[in-house]
Amino acid sequence: MGRLDDKVAVITGGASGIGRASVRRLAAEGALVVVADLDEQHGSELAAEVNGLFVRTDVTSATDVEAMYDAAIERFGGLDVCFNNAGISPPDDDSILTTDLDAWRRVQEVNLTSVYLCCKAGIARLLEHGGGSVINTASFVAVLGAATSQISYTASKGGVLSMSRELGVQFARKGVRVNALCPGPVNTPLLQELFAKDPARAARRLVHVPMGRFGEPEEIAAAVAFLASDDASFITASTFMVDGGIHAAYVTPLESE
Repeated sequence: MGRLDDKVAVITGGASGIGRASVRRLAAEGALVVVADLDEQHGSELAAEVNGLFVRTDVTSATDVEAMYDAAIERFGGLDVCFNNAGISPPDDDSILTTDLDAWRRVQEVNLTSVYLCCKAGIARLLEHGGGSVINTASFVAVLGAATSQISYTASKGGVLSMSRELGVQFARKGVRVNALCPGPVNTPLLQELFAKDPARAARRLVHVPMGRFGEPEEIAAAVAFLASDDASFITASTFMVDGGIHAAYVTPLESE
């Protein structure tokens, strides 16, 4: 018996990175998984792999988000877990001095407005089906500052964190738990794209991680599975850090220590 047997989980940004690892982990623990993404090829292949459902979804579209949840309920008969994970971090989101308004707005739409839309539609349906778990992907950058700024990304993740806290409190007595998952830097295609061309840029960030390495998507997926499960039944409105200790570090260990 898996912790998530027969629970219906919808995962946005499910075709790659943390989303992809989470699809596999939740399915392995017994969940019926909906993969929501714009990437039809990889999303469909992954859904087939786990006997799930792929739904092409633009998470910035209220119509698409409503249709995504309706497809999940029509196919599997209910809804138990909403993992609102889709996000972007484009190179033109940088210092506030150089990031233009269009770049700012694009990141806010995908990273923050989409979570609002998914929570608005998802929580309404969870209430209809007796409650469940909402997990919103924030970030460690929501709790500390960085001189290597991605100003809109950072602001968007702070918004996700605050929104998740408020929703967790608001719906705590109605059977819906809402938590903000805050990954540290994770070895995903997004991070590889950002840092592969500039090892010095990666090294500057890595020195601040007490564990001395980036996380792996599967490690974040393990936290998602926990928050989705009844093992986390007394956890809501939390800032759930999975970051190798970066949020707590002042001076990190030397290799010899």
